[in-house]
Amino acid sequence: MKPMKRLSLTILILLLAVTYGYCQTAGKLEVGKKAPDWMFLDADKKQFTMNSWADRVLQVNYVDPDEENLNEAYNEAVDKAVKTDKRIDSTQFKGIGIVDCKSTWKPNYLIRIIAGNKAKKYKTVILFDYDATLQKLWGLPSDSYSVVILDRNRIVRALYKGKVPDGEIEKTIQLIIQLTKEK
Repeated sequence: MKPMKRLSLTILILLLAVTYGYCQTAGKLEVGKKAPDWMFLDADKKQFTMNSWADRVLQVNYVDPDEENLNEAYNEAVDKAVKTDKRIDSTQFKGIGIVDCKSTWKPNYLIRIIAGNKAKKYKTVILFDYDATLQKLWGLPSDSYSVVILDRNRIVRALYKGKVPDGEIEKTIQLIIQLTKEK
């Protein structure tokens, strides 16, 4: 092969590799970056997007139903900070759940029952991702439980893939309090 053709082929391969690598990480969530929007339905087939809670700090719990209790301590602490201690202003903050239905063996009807119980317990909205759309869009792990804190502009301010460490619970609550006070 002639040197010019070899150089052209090498450059083409490098460009394809870089483009492929960029595409693989372009939508991945990172602290400090804007989160791509989504649309999901609740059990009543009502449509929601991040803008359904415009001008609120948003906590998105993306949950494999097999891991539903992984962040129970964290959610209990946030719930207490909102409802009991009133440290988090409930008019400025909304926590929601999105169920990663594709990551479980459980049938959808059972997932809706489990999610309904959680929605009642935390008085929140639970949405259903049947095709792991958000997992792919945001680069979240399957078979896990992710917690994402978004400010009013939908910039990622905290991201936990898996269990929120016990030592991070109060720190994250303080972050939410701070974000709810920013206008």
